[in-house]
Amino acid sequence: MKESLTSLGAFVFARWRYALGAIVILLLAGYMLFGRSANPGATMTVSVGDFSEQIRVSGTVTAAQNVDLGFATSGRIAGTYAKVGTYVEAGTILAETENGDLIAALAQKRAALAEAQANLASLQAGTRPEEIQVAATAVASAQASLVNAIQNAYTVCDDAVRNKADALFTNPRTNPKLSFSVTNAALESTVERERSTVDSALANWALMITKLSSANAADSAKQAQAYLTQVTALLADANLALNQGVPDQITSAATLSSYGTTLATARTNVNTTATALTTAATALDAAASTLALKQAGSTSEDIAAQQAAVAAASADVRSAAAKIVPTRVIAPFSGIVTRMDAKVGEIVSPTTSEISMQSDGIFQIETYIPEVSIANVAPGNTATTTLDAYGPAVEFPSDVVLVDPAETVKDGVPTYKTTLSFLSPDPRIRSGMTANVTITTGTLHDAIVIPTAAVGTDADGPYVSVMQGGATIRRHVVAGGSPALGRTRIVSGLSAGDTILLSPR
Repeated sequence: MKESLTSLGAFVFARWRYALGAIVILLLAGYMLFGRSANPGATMTVSVGDFSEQIRVSGTVTAAQNVDLGFATSGRIAGTYAKVGTYVEAGTILAETENGDLIAALAQKRAALAEAQANLASLQAGTRPEEIQVAATAVASAQASLVNAIQNAYTVCDDAVRNKADALFTNPRTNPKLSFSVTNAALESTVERERSTVDSALANWALMITKLSSANAADSAKQAQAYLTQVTALLADANLALNQGVPDQITSAATLSSYGTTLATARTNVNTTATALTTAATALDAAASTLALKQAGSTSEDIAAQQAAVAAASADVRSAAAKIVPTRVIAPFSGIVTRMDAKVGEIVSPTTSEISMQSDGIFQIETYIPEVSIANVAPGNTATTTLDAYGPAVEFPSDVVLVDPAETVKDGVPTYKTTLSFLSPDPRIRSGMTANVTITTGTLHDAIVIPTAAVGTDADGPYVSVMQGGATIRRHVVAGGSPALGRTRIVSGLSAGDTILLSPR
């Protein structure tokens, strides 16, 4: 009996063990099928901002040493600025060749950049109420000036016709006839007809003056200019008739001459007031346009265009500054000048060393940067350095002090020797240590930058897995290169606020 119970227990235990195993397998399968799909993995939310462009290279710490320096280009030495035995700071200009035109060009580029930046700031700030009020006041002032110009033009034209030109006519207002004989009968008829027409124009002009206001000044000015044109034509043709006038028993040569003098005065006065009227009308148009622009404010297109102008001006400044660098010998580190063979007026070439320095004990880093990464590296770039001896958590600030103009071929690849200097002495730094350097070469503004690992590639190109409505979709993007190690800039395809997987599917 006891043996039977024992056998029965073993059988039940075995069956229970198999059942438990089956349950475990089902649970694991359920997790693989449902649990994993519910957890897509690590995500990040896309944002737009400024991002530092960086390159990472390795180098070697070198001890304080002597260095021979020379010019990167040929030229005539314009100045030397240090003597043997002088202590100089890193970045000090020790000597330079003639470069006045380059410096002047750089100053112009910087002024243009400052102006572009100021214009952008103004656009982004928008128009202040005070500016709109000033523009509105300018419009009101221009309107008042135009009203005065129209009134004055009428007064001058009325005087020119009725007090001066009418001396040439009999019955000028009812049946105008020239009071002297003219050899050209057609011209005589034209002048008499014009005098009759001008009388109507002056009457209409006088009526318009009674209704003149700042509100209708612009339209009234156009009509006044038409009246002016009629008066000007009359005076011009009357002058031609005088030139062809024939003295007789009634009108002597002396009388014709006096008519000419009077008419010349009238023409001068009319021409002057016509110019004043045109100037006043133009000033009102300009003031009204300015007010309209200020009231409208800045458009997004205007701001984008000005941002592009700022970027272009910044590039011009960098380009102009880069042209000056080869004309100067700059101290690559702080130290003592031990040789100064450069003489003002001497012609130098890149193959000759003119100056020597001895560092003051601050260690340097020598690294070789590949051609594809050297474009934006320049003296003054800031950098962060870590040493293998202390691990990536211990950082030493440094900056670029020298970039060799000539290439050095390393493993068949053109590279450029770049020297960096630690910003301060540190007893932990020793010669021969391996350094890992991150150099900041610029800033991307308003950019989307994500981890490179988040970008996948399929037959249609690069893509990113985006969380949308609880599901994961594949969205293809346009990548704009890598501004830093492990980072990719996204030119299009993503927007601020998108949630993406750090491991694309």
